[in-house]
Amino acid sequence: MTVFLNIVVSVAVIILLQLIGMIVFNWITPFKDMEELKKGNVAVGLALGGKFISTAIILGVAAYTNSNIFFMMMWFAIGYVCLLAAYLIFDWLTPGFKVSDQLVKGNVAVGIMLFSVYLGFAFAISSLII
Repeated sequence: MTVFLNIVVSVAVIILLQLIGMIVFNWITPFKDMEELKKGNVAVGLALGGKFISTAIILGVAAYTNSNIFFMMMWFAIGYVCLLAAYLIFDWLTPGFKVSDQLVKGNVAVGIMLFSVYLGFAFAISSLII
């Protein structure tokens, strides 16, 4: 019964952390992801998908490498902060335009690039989680 309870608690914590991660990502963008999705903005959909997958990768590795929920949460937080930093750095390193403005305009190329940046950084950051 203890193993079952541990799994249930772990899954609940994982779902909560994923939700919190998506909420925080929504806060750092100057537009509302869900409003843009309702408009059919493919670029924002790609970026949002990249956020979700990259957050899940970091969370999955943190859960896989740590049997203690506290350490899983700690490593997820560290990895997540690195992922947020990656977004901000990517935005800063594109001086010709602002990434968020291009996403709102529906620039699919920027959406694909940001999806790829999120995914790449998630894999790189996950390799640091112990």
